[in-house]
Amino acid sequence: MGQLTTLVNSWVSDAQGIVAAIGALALLMAFVYRIVAIDPRSAYEARRWIGRIVVGTIGAELAGTLTHALIATIPSTMH
Repeated sequence: MGQLTTLVNSWVSDAQGIVAAIGALALLMAFVYRIVAIDPRSAYEARRWIGRIVVGTIGAELAGTLTHALIATIPSTMH
């Protein structure tokens, strides 16, 4: 069971790192687009995308925390 826990922790850490990297890049691109957008509607849409990116990144972090919490509930007799 210890190997499975280590594997899950490794995958969760890798996934959180990938989501954080992609989220940071997307956030930067949306922020730059919001600054250079000529049309006010485009700037507004970029602002909405910034909110979506932030919420998605927070959701990925919460999913990782939930995974760790679920693994911690496995009885010690199964380890």
